[in-house]
Amino acid sequence: MYSPKDFRKSVLEDTADLVTYSWPTPLVKLSRVSTDGYEVWAKLEFFNPFSRSIKDRVAVKFVELIRNGKLVYEASSGNLGIALACLSNILGVKLRVYLPKKTPKETLTLLRVLGAEITHTDFEAIDERMLNLVFTETRRDGAINPNQFINDLNLEAHLEGTAKELLEQIKIIGREPRCIISGIGTSAHISAISNLLKLIYGNKLKIVGVQPLENSLIPGIKRIEHRLKWINSAKVDKIVEIDLKDAIRGCVEIARFEGILVGLSSGAVYEAYKRVKNSFGPGIYIL
Repeated sequence: MYSPKDFRKSVLEDTADLVTYSWPTPLVKLSRVSTDGYEVWAKLEFFNPFSRSIKDRVAVKFVELIRNGKLVYEASSGNLGIALACLSNILGVKLRVYLPKKTPKETLTLLRVLGAEITHTDFEAIDERMLNLVFTETRRDGAINPNQFINDLNLEAHLEGTAKELLEQIKIIGREPRCIISGIGTSAHISAISNLLKLIYGNKLKIVGVQPLENSLIPGIKRIEHRLKWINSAKVDKIVEIDLKDAIRGCVEIARFEGILVGLSSGAVYEAYKRVKNSFGPGIYIL
């Protein structure tokens, strides 16, 4: 199974270089999940080194914005805050992360280890009121607020990175995908992927968005009524709602079938695949 890489590419001068070294992130076939003409492929964004998530891509896009600042304020439910905390340490910038009420303890622990200043809020989720709070305090303190929820650098990160990587990886597979399933976060990721891939493969490619069931909290994904900036430009064919219990089950199944540990949003996406597969039929599904 082991074959040496070009070792010159594995010697890096700075920890900041770890991000681009990890790109493109792998697209891997889930062989034991793939049965009866259904091929399931997963793009493993946990290969990103800082937050172990796709949010590293967005944080890197924000580097030039925050590089010359002294204070950076950002609302996050977890992974972008972690990625920004890592990069802020590298740049010597002070970061304050505004968190919604039900932030997982693991996120709090990681942010504290990284030295980020944490501001707890009473908001159940990141909404317009919470973003206005961050904006007001940013202006008051002369800080920088990248604001992943409205900043088009977020969309660019996925258009220039995630979506183009995926397109090239599909070409290597050599067959057109039937369906791409994605969690809905800020909506930049699903918008970028759906627009580029549907441009190439047309409407025969189905795009499925995954959101939490109402009153269910799944870190990393949101409901579309949260005024997501790019959701209206996303070419989504179907929305699937998943509750936390099913997302956990999806994580457990992937771990036991494929031997990899994935987060709750990925578990939700896998559960959504199980729900839509019979509607769309056999073919290549990308999670």
